[in-house]
Amino acid sequence: MSPFPARFTRLLTQAILISTTLVQTSLSTARNSAPQAVPPLPAPLTPPAAETPRINGARVFGVRPGSPFLYSIAATGKRPMDFASEGLPEGLALDAKTGRITGSLSKAGEYSVTLVAKNEQGEAKRTLRIVAGENIALTPPMGWNSWNCWGGMVSQDKALRSARAMVATGLSRHGWTFVNIDDGWQGKRGGALNAIQSNSKFPDMKALGDQIHDMGLKLGIYSTPWRGSYEGHIGSSCDRPDGTYDWIEAGDHSEFMRIGKTGPAFDQLVGGAQNEAARNNSKEGAMVMAKRKANWKFGAHPLVEQDAKQWSAWGVDYLKYDWNPIDVEHTGAMSRALRATGRDIVYSLSNSANPAEGAEWAALANLWRTTGDIHDSWNNMSSIGFDKQAVWAGFQGPGHYNDPDMLVVGRVGWGDPHPTNLTPDEQYTHISLWCLLSAPLLIGCDLEQLDDFTLGLLTNDEVIELDQDPLVKAARCVTPAGDAKVYVKELADGTMAVGLFNTGNERTAITLDWTAAGLRGACFLRDLWRQKDLGKFEGSYSAAVPSHGVLLLKVTPARALKE
Repeated sequence: MSPFPARFTRLLTQAILISTTLVQTSLSTARNSAPQAVPPLPAPLTPPAAETPRINGARVFGVRPGSPFLYSIAATGKRPMDFASEGLPEGLALDAKTGRITGSLSKAGEYSVTLVAKNEQGEAKRTLRIVAGENIALTPPMGWNSWNCWGGMVSQDKALRSARAMVATGLSRHGWTFVNIDDGWQGKRGGALNAIQSNSKFPDMKALGDQIHDMGLKLGIYSTPWRGSYEGHIGSSCDRPDGTYDWIEAGDHSEFMRIGKTGPAFDQLVGGAQNEAARNNSKEGAMVMAKRKANWKFGAHPLVEQDAKQWSAWGVDYLKYDWNPIDVEHTGAMSRALRATGRDIVYSLSNSANPAEGAEWAALANLWRTTGDIHDSWNNMSSIGFDKQAVWAGFQGPGHYNDPDMLVVGRVGWGDPHPTNLTPDEQYTHISLWCLLSAPLLIGCDLEQLDDFTLGLLTNDEVIELDQDPLVKAARCVTPAGDAKVYVKELADGTMAVGLFNTGNERTAITLDWTAAGLRGACFLRDLWRQKDLGKFEGSYSAAVPSHGVLLLKVTPARALKE
Protein backbone atom coordinates (compact mmCIF):
# COMPACT_ATOMS: atom_id res chain seq x y z
CA MET A 1 0.00 0.00 0.00
CA SER A 2 1.00 3.60 -0.53
CA PRO A 3 2.17 5.30 2.71
CA PHE A 4 0.07 8.40 1.95
CA PRO A 5 -3.64 7.45 1.73
CA ALA A 6 -4.70 9.71 4.60
CA ARG A 7 -2.68 12.57 3.19
CA PHE A 8 -4.40 12.52 -0.16
CA THR A 9 -7.86 12.11 1.30
CA ARG A 10 -7.29 15.30 3.27
CA LEU A 11 -5.94 17.00 0.16
CA LEU A 12 -9.28 16.57 -1.59
CA THR A 13 -11.00 18.46 1.20
CA GLN A 14 -8.28 21.13 1.37
CA ALA A 15 -8.36 21.67 -2.38
CA ILE A 16 -12.04 22.68 -2.19
CA LEU A 17 -11.26 25.33 0.39
CA ILE A 18 -7.86 26.63 -0.65
CA SER A 19 -6.47 27.46 -4.07
CA THR A 20 -3.32 25.55 -4.99
CA THR A 21 -1.40 28.70 -5.77
CA LEU A 22 1.38 30.29 -3.80
CA VAL A 23 -0.28 32.49 -1.21
CA GLN A 24 0.90 35.13 1.19
CA THR A 25 -0.43 34.72 4.72
CA SER A 26 -0.47 37.31 7.47
CA LEU A 27 2.18 35.62 9.60
CA SER A 28 4.82 38.29 8.96
CA THR A 29 3.01 40.64 11.35
CA ALA A 30 2.09 37.90 13.81
CA ARG A 31 5.73 36.85 14.20
CA ASN A 32 6.52 40.13 15.93
CA SER A 33 3.38 40.41 18.07
CA ALA A 34 1.48 38.41 20.67
CA PRO A 35 0.83 34.75 19.83
CA GLN A 36 -2.09 34.27 17.43
CA ALA A 37 -3.92 31.33 15.95
CA VAL A 38 -1.91 29.74 13.15
CA PRO A 39 -3.67 30.22 9.78
CA PRO A 40 -4.58 27.01 7.97
CA LEU A 41 -1.93 25.80 5.56
CA PRO A 42 -2.75 25.61 1.86
CA ALA A 43 -2.82 22.35 -0.01
CA PRO A 44 0.67 21.46 -1.19
CA LEU A 45 1.59 22.31 -4.76
CA THR A 46 3.41 18.99 -5.19
CA PRO A 47 1.13 16.51 -7.00
CA PRO A 48 0.62 13.05 -5.44
CA ALA A 49 3.20 10.46 -6.46
CA ALA A 50 1.99 8.12 -9.18
CA GLU A 51 1.37 4.43 -8.52
CA THR A 52 3.76 3.53 -11.34
CA PRO A 53 7.40 3.14 -10.22
CA ARG A 54 9.73 6.12 -10.28
CA ILE A 55 13.37 5.93 -9.12
CA ASN A 56 14.53 9.01 -7.22
CA GLY A 57 17.60 10.12 -5.30
CA ALA A 58 21.21 10.59 -6.31
CA ARG A 59 22.39 9.50 -9.78
CA VAL A 60 26.01 9.19 -8.60
CA PHE A 61 27.39 7.57 -5.46
CA GLY A 62 30.92 7.79 -4.07
CA VAL A 63 32.58 5.15 -1.91
CA ARG A 64 36.14 4.43 -0.84
CA PRO A 65 37.59 1.01 -1.73
CA GLY A 66 37.24 -1.36 1.21
CA SER A 67 34.59 0.71 3.01
CA PRO A 68 31.16 -0.73 3.87
CA PHE A 69 28.70 0.08 1.07
CA LEU A 70 25.06 1.01 1.71
CA TYR A 71 22.87 2.54 -0.98
CA SER A 72 19.10 2.33 -0.80
CA ILE A 73 17.18 2.68 -4.07
CA ALA A 74 14.69 5.47 -3.41
CA ALA A 75 11.56 4.69 -5.40
CA THR A 76 7.96 5.84 -5.25
CA GLY A 77 5.04 3.80 -6.53
CA LYS A 78 2.57 1.24 -5.31
CA ARG A 79 3.89 -1.56 -3.12
CA PRO A 80 4.81 -4.38 -3.27
CA MET A 81 7.76 -3.46 -5.47
CA ASP A 82 10.67 -5.58 -6.65
CA PHE A 83 14.16 -4.28 -7.40
CA ALA A 84 16.85 -5.48 -9.75
CA SER A 85 20.09 -4.21 -11.26
CA GLU A 86 22.22 -4.64 -14.35
CA GLY A 87 26.01 -4.24 -14.22
CA LEU A 88 26.42 -4.32 -10.43
CA PRO A 89 30.17 -4.72 -9.78
CA GLU A 90 31.69 -7.66 -7.97
CA GLY A 91 31.58 -7.26 -4.19
CA LEU A 92 28.11 -5.68 -4.13
CA ALA A 93 24.72 -7.35 -3.76
CA LEU A 94 21.17 -6.07 -4.16
CA ASP A 95 18.26 -7.15 -1.95
CA ALA A 96 15.38 -7.52 -4.43
CA LYS A 97 12.71 -6.80 -1.82
CA THR A 98 14.21 -3.81 0.02
CA GLY A 99 16.23 -2.26 -2.81
CA ARG A 100 19.34 -2.00 -0.63
CA ILE A 101 22.76 -2.45 -2.17
CA THR A 102 25.42 -3.60 0.31
CA GLY A 103 28.92 -5.06 0.31
CA SER A 104 32.32 -3.57 -0.43
CA LEU A 105 34.41 -2.71 -3.48
CA SER A 106 38.04 -3.75 -3.38
CA LYS A 107 39.37 -1.55 -6.17
CA ALA A 108 39.05 2.03 -7.32
CA GLY A 109 37.09 2.61 -10.50
CA GLU A 110 33.78 3.77 -12.00
CA TYR A 111 30.80 1.54 -12.65
CA SER A 112 27.61 2.27 -14.56
CA VAL A 113 24.72 0.33 -13.03
CA THR A 114 21.14 0.18 -14.27
CA LEU A 115 18.64 0.17 -11.40
CA VAL A 116 15.22 -1.39 -11.95
CA ALA A 117 12.04 -0.93 -9.89
CA LYS A 118 8.96 -2.94 -10.85
CA ASN A 119 5.41 -3.30 -9.52
CA GLU A 120 2.04 -4.36 -10.93
CA GLN A 121 1.65 -0.93 -12.53
CA GLY A 122 4.87 -0.99 -14.54
CA GLU A 123 8.65 -0.72 -14.49
CA ALA A 124 11.20 2.08 -14.12
CA LYS A 125 14.90 2.06 -14.99
CA ARG A 126 17.61 4.53 -14.08
CA THR A 127 21.40 4.67 -14.33
CA LEU A 128 23.49 4.97 -11.17
CA ARG A 129 27.17 5.84 -11.51
CA ILE A 130 29.22 4.30 -8.69
CA VAL A 131 32.60 5.96 -8.18
CA ALA A 132 35.08 4.05 -6.00
CA GLY A 133 37.82 6.48 -5.01
CA GLU A 134 38.71 9.05 -2.38
CA ASN A 135 35.64 11.27 -2.76
CA ILE A 136 32.40 10.44 -0.95
CA ALA A 137 29.09 12.34 -0.69
CA LEU A 138 29.18 13.16 -4.41
CA THR A 139 25.79 14.85 -4.05
CA PRO A 140 24.69 16.92 -1.03
CA PRO A 141 23.64 14.87 2.02
CA MET A 142 19.88 14.60 2.60
CA GLY A 143 18.41 13.64 5.94
CA TRP A 144 17.22 14.80 9.35
CA ASN A 145 19.00 16.45 12.29
CA SER A 146 17.65 16.51 15.83
CA TRP A 147 18.75 20.03 16.81
CA ASN A 148 16.05 22.30 15.37
CA CYS A 149 13.39 20.03 16.82
CA TRP A 150 14.67 18.71 20.13
CA GLY A 151 17.74 20.80 20.97
CA GLY A 152 19.73 19.22 23.78
CA MET A 153 16.75 17.07 24.83
CA VAL A 154 17.33 14.49 22.10
CA SER A 155 17.26 10.82 23.13
CA GLN A 156 17.74 7.40 21.57
CA ASP A 157 13.99 6.86 21.56
CA LYS A 158 13.35 10.16 19.75
CA ALA A 159 16.06 9.45 17.20
CA LEU A 160 14.72 5.95 16.51
CA ARG A 161 11.14 7.22 16.24
CA SER A 162 12.34 9.84 13.77
CA ALA A 163 14.02 7.15 11.67
CA ARG A 164 10.86 5.09 11.64
CA ALA A 165 8.86 8.17 10.67
CA MET A 166 11.27 8.86 7.79
CA VAL A 167 10.30 5.45 6.41
CA ALA A 168 6.60 5.50 7.35
CA THR A 169 5.95 8.91 5.76
CA GLY A 170 7.71 7.86 2.58
CA LEU A 171 10.52 10.41 2.89
CA SER A 172 13.09 7.67 2.37
CA ARG A 173 11.47 6.93 -1.01
CA HIS A 174 12.51 10.40 -2.15
CA GLY A 175 16.19 10.13 -1.16
CA TRP A 176 16.15 11.26 2.48
CA THR A 177 18.79 9.09 4.16
CA PHE A 178 20.63 10.43 7.23
CA VAL A 179 19.31 10.39 10.81
CA ASN A 180 21.70 12.74 12.63
CA ILE A 181 21.92 13.08 16.41
CA ASP A 182 23.09 16.53 17.46
CA ASP A 183 24.48 17.74 20.81
CA GLY A 184 23.11 15.95 23.88
CA TRP A 185 24.08 12.27 23.52
CA GLN A 186 27.50 12.41 25.24
CA GLY A 187 28.31 10.80 28.59
CA LYS A 188 31.73 10.04 30.09
CA ARG A 189 34.78 8.51 28.47
CA GLY A 190 35.26 4.76 28.73
CA GLY A 191 35.09 1.48 26.89
CA ALA A 192 37.96 -0.35 25.25
CA LEU A 193 39.04 2.82 23.41
CA ASN A 194 38.55 5.29 26.28
CA ALA A 195 36.31 7.19 23.87
CA ILE A 196 33.23 9.31 24.55
CA GLN A 197 30.40 7.00 25.61
CA SER A 198 26.72 7.86 25.49
CA ASN A 199 24.72 9.08 28.47
CA SER A 200 21.62 7.42 29.93
CA LYS A 201 19.36 8.89 27.23
CA PHE A 202 21.21 6.66 24.72
CA PRO A 203 21.50 3.23 26.36
CA ASP A 204 22.92 1.42 23.30
CA MET A 205 24.43 3.37 20.42
CA LYS A 206 25.53 0.26 18.53
CA ALA A 207 22.00 -1.11 18.60
CA LEU A 208 20.66 2.25 17.43
CA GLY A 209 23.05 2.25 14.49
CA ASP A 210 22.09 -1.30 13.57
CA GLN A 211 18.37 -0.48 13.70
CA ILE A 212 18.80 2.60 11.53
CA HIS A 213 20.90 0.68 8.98
CA ASP A 214 18.30 -2.09 8.91
CA MET A 215 15.83 0.53 7.63
CA GLY A 216 18.21 1.41 4.80
CA LEU A 217 19.09 4.71 6.51
CA LYS A 218 22.35 6.11 7.90
CA LEU A 219 23.41 7.36 11.34
CA GLY A 220 24.96 10.73 12.16
CA ILE A 221 26.53 12.00 15.38
CA TYR A 222 27.88 15.24 16.90
CA SER A 223 31.06 16.33 18.66
CA THR A 224 33.47 19.22 19.18
CA PRO A 225 37.26 19.53 19.47
CA TRP A 226 36.69 21.67 22.59
CA ARG A 227 36.72 20.16 26.06
CA GLY A 228 33.01 20.94 26.34
CA SER A 229 30.18 21.31 23.81
CA TYR A 230 27.71 24.17 23.47
CA GLU A 231 25.14 22.12 25.42
CA GLY A 232 27.58 21.36 28.23
CA HIS A 233 28.73 17.81 27.37
CA ILE A 234 32.30 16.56 26.95
CA GLY A 235 34.21 17.03 23.71
CA SER A 236 37.09 15.36 21.90
CA SER A 237 39.79 16.99 24.02
CA CYS A 238 40.16 16.70 27.78
CA ASP A 239 42.01 17.94 30.84
CA ARG A 240 44.24 14.93 31.52
CA PRO A 241 45.83 12.12 29.46
CA ASP A 242 43.55 9.52 31.06
CA GLY A 243 40.51 11.15 29.44
CA THR A 244 39.03 12.74 32.53
CA TYR A 245 37.49 16.18 32.91
CA ASP A 246 37.68 18.38 35.99
CA TRP A 247 33.96 19.10 36.26
CA ILE A 248 32.97 15.45 35.85
CA GLU A 249 35.53 14.33 38.44
CA ALA A 250 34.09 16.96 40.78
CA GLY A 251 30.56 15.62 40.24
CA ASP A 252 29.32 18.95 38.88
CA HIS A 253 26.92 17.51 36.33
CA SER A 254 23.30 16.49 35.78
CA GLU A 255 22.04 12.93 35.46
CA PHE A 256 22.69 13.23 31.71
CA MET A 257 26.34 14.20 32.22
CA ARG A 258 25.73 17.86 31.41
CA ILE A 259 27.74 20.44 33.30
CA GLY A 260 25.97 21.88 36.36
CA LYS A 261 23.97 20.01 39.01
CA THR A 262 20.48 20.37 37.57
CA GLY A 263 17.36 18.31 37.09
CA PRO A 264 15.60 17.45 33.81
CA ALA A 265 13.24 20.45 34.02
CA PHE A 266 16.09 22.90 34.36
CA ASP A 267 18.08 21.06 31.70
CA GLN A 268 15.27 21.88 29.30
CA LEU A 269 15.30 25.52 30.40
CA VAL A 270 18.98 25.93 29.62
CA GLY A 271 18.73 23.99 26.35
CA GLY A 272 18.03 25.53 22.96
CA ALA A 273 18.04 28.99 21.47
CA GLN A 274 14.40 29.70 22.27
CA ASN A 275 15.13 29.77 26.04
CA GLU A 276 17.77 32.48 25.88
CA ALA A 277 15.59 35.08 27.61
CA ALA A 278 14.61 32.65 30.37
CA ARG A 279 18.26 31.79 30.98
CA ASN A 280 19.27 35.42 31.10
CA ASN A 281 16.59 36.11 33.73
CA SER A 282 17.58 33.14 35.85
CA LYS A 283 20.47 33.31 38.30
CA GLU A 284 20.90 29.56 38.10
CA GLY A 285 20.70 29.66 34.31
CA ALA A 286 23.37 32.34 34.10
CA MET A 287 25.62 30.28 36.36
CA VAL A 288 25.27 27.13 34.26
CA MET A 289 25.84 29.07 31.04
CA ALA A 290 29.01 30.58 32.52
CA LYS A 291 30.27 27.07 33.31
CA ARG A 292 29.51 25.92 29.80
CA LYS A 293 31.30 28.84 28.21
CA ALA A 294 34.36 28.20 30.36
CA ASN A 295 34.63 24.82 28.59
CA TRP A 296 34.43 26.30 25.09
CA LYS A 297 38.17 25.92 24.63
CA PHE A 298 40.60 23.20 23.65
CA GLY A 299 41.67 20.72 26.30
CA ALA A 300 45.31 19.89 26.75
CA HIS A 301 44.87 16.32 25.50
CA PRO A 302 43.04 15.62 22.19
CA LEU A 303 41.61 12.12 21.85
CA VAL A 304 40.18 12.38 18.34
CA GLU A 305 41.54 9.04 17.13
CA GLN A 306 39.80 7.14 19.92
CA ASP A 307 36.52 8.93 19.31
CA ALA A 308 36.62 8.35 15.56
CA LYS A 309 37.27 4.64 16.07
CA GLN A 310 34.37 4.40 18.51
CA TRP A 311 31.97 6.08 16.09
CA SER A 312 33.09 3.72 13.34
CA ALA A 313 32.47 0.73 15.64
CA TRP A 314 28.94 2.04 16.29
CA GLY A 315 28.31 2.32 12.55
CA VAL A 316 28.28 6.12 12.36
CA ASP A 317 28.05 7.50 8.81
CA TYR A 318 28.15 11.27 9.43
CA LEU A 319 29.90 13.60 11.90
CA LYS A 320 28.91 17.16 12.70
CA TYR A 321 32.00 18.76 14.30
CA ASP A 322 31.09 22.03 16.00
CA TRP A 323 33.17 24.93 17.36
CA ASN A 324 34.02 28.56 16.62
CA PRO A 325 36.14 29.76 15.02
CA ILE A 326 36.75 26.73 12.84
CA ASP A 327 40.49 26.27 12.37
CA VAL A 328 42.60 24.21 9.98
CA GLU A 329 44.59 22.38 12.68
CA HIS A 330 41.64 20.78 14.45
CA THR A 331 39.71 20.28 11.21
CA GLY A 332 42.64 18.34 9.76
CA ALA A 333 43.17 16.23 12.87
CA MET A 334 39.62 14.90 12.79
CA SER A 335 39.69 14.52 9.00
CA ARG A 336 42.69 12.21 9.26
CA ALA A 337 41.17 10.30 12.19
CA LEU A 338 37.94 9.65 10.30
CA ARG A 339 39.82 8.52 7.19
CA ALA A 340 41.91 6.09 9.26
CA THR A 341 38.82 4.24 10.52
CA GLY A 342 38.23 2.59 7.14
CA ARG A 343 34.58 3.65 7.24
CA ASP A 344 33.09 6.35 5.02
CA ILE A 345 31.97 9.05 7.46
CA VAL A 346 30.65 12.28 5.95
CA TYR A 347 32.46 15.16 7.66
CA SER A 348 30.51 18.35 8.42
CA LEU A 349 32.08 21.48 9.95
CA SER A 350 30.00 23.80 12.11
CA ASN A 351 29.82 26.74 12.48
CA SER A 352 30.63 29.95 10.55
CA ALA A 353 33.67 28.94 8.53
CA ASN A 354 35.94 31.64 7.09
CA PRO A 355 35.71 32.01 3.28
CA ALA A 356 39.34 33.14 3.20
CA GLU A 357 40.21 29.51 4.00
CA GLY A 358 37.58 27.97 1.73
CA ALA A 359 40.12 25.88 -0.16
CA GLU A 360 41.22 24.30 3.14
CA TRP A 361 37.68 23.32 4.10
CA ALA A 362 37.10 21.85 0.62
CA ALA A 363 40.27 19.76 0.95
CA LEU A 364 39.54 18.49 4.47
CA ALA A 365 35.75 18.23 4.84
CA ASN A 366 32.60 17.36 2.93
CA LEU A 367 30.60 20.39 4.06
CA TRP A 368 31.10 23.51 6.12
CA ARG A 369 28.71 25.98 7.65
CA THR A 370 28.85 29.35 5.91
CA THR A 371 26.95 31.31 8.60
CA GLY A 372 25.66 31.17 12.15
CA ASP A 373 22.54 29.23 13.14
CA ILE A 374 19.36 29.54 11.13
CA HIS A 375 16.04 30.47 12.77
CA ASP A 376 12.48 30.25 11.50
CA SER A 377 12.10 33.90 10.53
CA TRP A 378 12.05 35.49 7.09
CA ASN A 379 14.78 38.00 7.92
CA ASN A 380 17.16 35.32 9.17
CA MET A 381 16.49 32.69 6.50
CA SER A 382 16.51 35.13 3.58
CA SER A 383 19.66 36.87 4.80
CA ILE A 384 21.50 33.54 4.99
CA GLY A 385 20.23 32.32 1.63
CA PHE A 386 20.29 35.46 -0.51
CA ASP A 387 23.02 37.61 1.04
CA LYS A 388 25.76 35.33 2.34
CA GLN A 389 26.31 32.48 -0.13
CA ALA A 390 27.79 34.05 -3.28
CA VAL A 391 31.24 34.49 -1.73
CA TRP A 392 31.42 30.71 -1.24
CA ALA A 393 30.39 29.56 -4.72
CA GLY A 394 33.90 28.85 -5.99
CA PHE A 395 34.66 26.24 -3.32
CA GLN A 396 31.73 23.93 -4.06
CA GLY A 397 31.99 20.75 -6.10
CA PRO A 398 31.14 17.04 -5.90
CA GLY A 399 31.89 15.89 -2.35
CA HIS A 400 32.41 19.42 -0.98
CA TYR A 401 29.50 21.74 -0.10
CA ASN A 402 28.69 25.13 1.27
CA ASP A 403 26.23 24.60 4.11
CA PRO A 404 23.74 27.42 4.85
CA ASP A 405 22.33 25.33 7.75
CA MET A 406 19.28 23.17 8.25
CA LEU A 407 15.72 23.50 6.98
CA VAL A 408 13.22 25.31 9.22
CA VAL A 409 9.93 24.01 7.83
CA GLY A 410 7.32 21.98 9.70
CA ARG A 411 7.26 21.91 13.51
CA VAL A 412 10.53 23.30 14.87
CA GLY A 413 11.40 24.69 18.28
CA TRP A 414 14.75 23.55 19.71
CA GLY A 415 13.15 21.48 22.47
CA ASP A 416 9.60 22.85 22.35
CA PRO A 417 8.35 22.40 18.77
CA HIS A 418 5.87 24.83 17.22
CA PRO A 419 4.71 25.40 13.62
CA THR A 420 7.42 27.27 11.75
CA ASN A 421 7.10 31.04 11.64
CA LEU A 422 7.80 31.03 7.90
CA THR A 423 4.72 31.61 5.75
CA PRO A 424 3.88 29.05 3.06
CA ASP A 425 5.44 31.24 0.36
CA GLU A 426 8.56 31.73 2.49
CA GLN A 427 8.86 27.97 2.89
CA TYR A 428 8.69 27.47 -0.88
CA THR A 429 11.41 30.10 -1.20
CA HIS A 430 13.50 28.37 1.48
CA ILE A 431 13.41 24.93 -0.17
CA SER A 432 13.77 26.32 -3.70
CA LEU A 433 16.82 28.42 -2.84
CA TRP A 434 18.59 25.64 -0.93
CA CYS A 435 18.03 23.28 -3.88
CA LEU A 436 19.27 25.85 -6.40
CA LEU A 437 22.40 26.26 -4.26
CA SER A 438 22.91 22.45 -4.11
CA ALA A 439 23.07 22.85 -0.35
CA PRO A 440 22.94 19.94 2.10
CA LEU A 441 19.28 19.27 2.93
CA LEU A 442 18.75 18.43 6.60
CA ILE A 443 15.20 18.49 7.88
CA GLY A 444 14.92 20.05 11.33
CA CYS A 445 11.30 19.36 12.23
CA ASP A 446 9.44 16.66 14.16
CA LEU A 447 9.02 13.89 11.59
CA GLU A 448 6.22 12.29 13.60
CA GLN A 449 4.13 15.46 13.24
CA LEU A 450 4.44 16.11 9.51
CA ASP A 451 1.44 17.91 8.03
CA ASP A 452 0.44 17.51 4.39
CA PHE A 453 1.89 20.86 3.37
CA THR A 454 5.33 20.10 4.84
CA LEU A 455 5.32 16.62 3.36
CA GLY A 456 4.60 18.19 -0.02
CA LEU A 457 7.57 20.51 0.43
CA LEU A 458 9.90 17.58 1.12
CA THR A 459 8.69 15.06 -1.45
CA ASN A 460 8.75 16.94 -4.76
CA ASP A 461 11.23 14.86 -6.73
CA GLU A 462 11.61 17.38 -9.56
CA VAL A 463 12.65 20.03 -7.04
CA ILE A 464 14.96 17.67 -5.13
CA GLU A 465 16.66 16.71 -8.42
CA LEU A 466 18.01 20.27 -8.66
CA ASP A 467 19.80 19.83 -5.36
CA GLN A 468 21.05 16.35 -6.28
CA ASP A 469 22.17 17.26 -9.80
CA PRO A 470 25.62 15.65 -10.37
CA LEU A 471 27.22 19.01 -11.26
CA VAL A 472 26.22 20.32 -7.80
CA LYS A 473 26.84 23.78 -9.17
CA ALA A 474 25.45 26.63 -7.07
CA ALA A 475 22.99 28.92 -8.82
CA ARG A 476 24.06 32.51 -9.51
CA CYS A 477 21.93 35.60 -9.13
CA VAL A 478 21.75 37.47 -12.46
CA THR A 479 19.71 40.38 -11.01
CA PRO A 480 21.56 41.31 -7.81
CA ALA A 481 19.89 44.71 -7.34
CA GLY A 482 16.34 45.13 -6.04
CA ASP A 483 13.73 42.83 -4.57
CA ALA A 484 13.14 40.77 -7.74
CA LYS A 485 15.91 38.18 -7.86
CA VAL A 486 16.51 35.74 -10.70
CA TYR A 487 18.73 32.76 -9.90
CA VAL A 488 20.10 30.55 -12.69
CA LYS A 489 21.57 27.07 -12.17
CA GLU A 490 23.35 24.98 -14.80
CA LEU A 491 22.41 21.30 -14.76
CA ALA A 492 24.37 18.24 -15.86
CA ASP A 493 22.00 17.38 -18.72
CA GLY A 494 22.50 20.77 -20.41
CA THR A 495 19.26 22.29 -19.16
CA MET A 496 18.88 25.06 -16.58
CA ALA A 497 16.88 25.68 -13.44
CA VAL A 498 15.67 29.20 -12.72
CA GLY A 499 14.20 30.69 -9.57
CA LEU A 500 12.15 33.89 -9.81
CA PHE A 501 12.20 35.20 -6.23
CA ASN A 502 10.24 38.14 -4.85
CA THR A 503 11.98 39.32 -1.66
CA GLY A 504 9.81 42.42 -1.42
CA ASN A 505 6.58 43.03 0.46
CA GLU A 506 4.21 43.37 -2.51
CA ARG A 507 3.22 40.97 -5.27
CA THR A 508 5.22 41.86 -8.37
CA ALA A 509 5.93 40.73 -11.92
CA ILE A 510 9.40 39.24 -12.44
CA THR A 511 10.98 38.75 -15.85
CA LEU A 512 13.38 36.02 -16.91
CA ASP A 513 15.50 37.68 -19.60
CA TRP A 514 17.19 35.25 -21.99
CA THR A 515 20.32 37.40 -22.40
CA ALA A 516 20.89 37.88 -18.65
CA ALA A 517 20.37 34.18 -18.00
CA GLY A 518 22.61 32.99 -20.83
CA LEU A 519 19.77 31.45 -22.83
CA ARG A 520 19.22 31.60 -26.56
CA GLY A 521 16.49 30.54 -28.93
CA ALA A 522 13.17 29.00 -28.02
CA CYS A 523 12.94 27.20 -24.66
CA PHE A 524 10.35 25.09 -22.94
CA LEU A 525 9.50 26.06 -19.36
CA ARG A 526 8.19 23.78 -16.64
CA ASP A 527 6.82 24.80 -13.23
CA LEU A 528 8.64 22.38 -10.91
CA TRP A 529 6.52 22.78 -7.79
CA ARG A 530 3.33 22.07 -9.73
CA GLN A 531 5.15 19.66 -12.09
CA LYS A 532 3.34 21.36 -14.96
CA ASP A 533 4.58 22.39 -18.42
CA LEU A 534 4.06 26.10 -19.16
CA GLY A 535 4.87 26.07 -22.88
CA LYS A 536 7.51 27.36 -25.31
CA PHE A 537 8.92 30.89 -24.99
CA GLU A 538 11.66 32.92 -26.59
CA GLY A 539 13.51 36.08 -25.48
CA SER A 540 11.84 36.51 -22.11
CA TYR A 541 9.18 35.22 -19.74
CA SER A 542 7.32 37.17 -17.05
CA ALA A 543 5.15 36.03 -14.15
CA ALA A 544 3.57 37.60 -11.09
CA VAL A 545 5.20 36.30 -7.93
CA PRO A 546 3.74 36.84 -4.44
CA SER A 547 5.63 38.62 -1.67
CA HIS A 548 8.44 36.43 -0.30
CA GLY A 549 7.46 33.79 -2.87
CA VAL A 550 9.07 32.01 -5.81
CA LEU A 551 8.36 30.51 -9.20
CA LEU A 552 10.77 27.63 -9.76
CA LEU A 553 11.34 26.69 -13.40
CA LYS A 554 13.12 24.04 -15.47
CA VAL A 555 14.35 25.54 -18.76
CA THR A 556 14.94 23.17 -21.69
CA PRO A 557 16.23 24.60 -24.99
CA ALA A 558 14.01 23.54 -27.88
CA ARG A 559 17.09 22.66 -29.92
CA ALA A 560 18.11 20.11 -27.27
CA LEU A 561 14.84 18.25 -27.73
CA LYS A 562 15.34 18.16 -31.50
CA GLU A 563 18.86 16.81 -31.08
